[in-house]
Amino acid sequence: MSNEETGGRVHRTVHEVEADAPADVVYGIVADTGRWPLFFPPNVHVEQLESDGTTERLRMWATANGQVKSWASRRVLDPSARRIDFRQEVSAAPVESMGGSWIVTELGPERSRLTLLHDFTVVGDDPADVEWVERATDSNSRKELENLRTLVSGWRALEGLVLSFEDSVRIDGPAERVYAFLEQAGKWPERVAHVDRLELTEDEPGVQVMAMDTRTADGSVHTTESVRVCFPEDRRIVYKQTETPALMAAHTGRWTVVPAEGGGVVATSHHSVVLREEPIERVLGQGADVARARGYVREALGRNSTATLNLAKAFAESAA
Repeated sequence: MSNEETGGRVHRTVHEVEADAPADVVYGIVADTGRWPLFFPPNVHVEQLESDGTTERLRMWATANGQVKSWASRRVLDPSARRIDFRQEVSAAPVESMGGSWIVTELGPERSRLTLLHDFTVVGDDPADVEWVERATDSNSRKELENLRTLVSGWRALEGLVLSFEDSVRIDGPAERVYAFLEQAGKWPERVAHVDRLELTEDEPGVQVMAMDTRTADGSVHTTESVRVCFPEDRRIVYKQTETPALMAAHTGRWTVVPAEGGGVVATSHHSVVLREEPIERVLGQGADVARARGYVREALGRNSTATLNLAKAFAESAA
């Protein structure tokens, strides 16, 4: 719900959800923005710029009404009150200012309420822009709270569904050429054997939206959609799949290229995944469990990303 105050300039929204989990568990997820891309569907990437344990500054990328937006925020954490206040320092148009609070209320030993408050102003208070921001705020808040409610309802098993790993390849070639291979994903269908199709748009430099068909070892084709944020200054690309295969509730990752001791570079593919438990037997066969799914996903993602890294190696070393 929303209302307007101060002559229609300040708009406020309130969203709430109740969850079958201890209040400290819920607060812990909200406090840990490093895992937001895994746990909150609209969130693509978070960079922590500063932190003293109580106050932190963040740069965030997220989808809003089908667009990718980025802003800088300051957060103040109060674990004893289970409250986090936030305020954007640099907003993305048409937002002029935005802030709010996350408040976790204990309802019982394993029952809690999470309240998300927003207040915002819009440049010029244009009605169409106000409606756009209200719609984005409402949609994203609902997605975040509903996904969190689902996750924490099985909070004891949650860590078993989270999987992180990486694969690295040593390359005796220029770092710029390795990074260029990874950044130029639009050329992957002609360069990477397991990529059948890839459509890429880059309306803002360094922010790529792509749809890709990849082929697995058994010949099946998986369609995924991703948002990538490129950091050429430190040769790093982070991404989040916004459409995932059946076994994965969420998938984030990053490509890094760093100098290697003795010369050359090390290129690494990092993956983090939240498994979806319900379809495991349907996808992997009767009797398959979470352990089997962890192994399957680790092998499939690792094989494809290592193949891409080896192609980047050949691409860079041919130039050298």
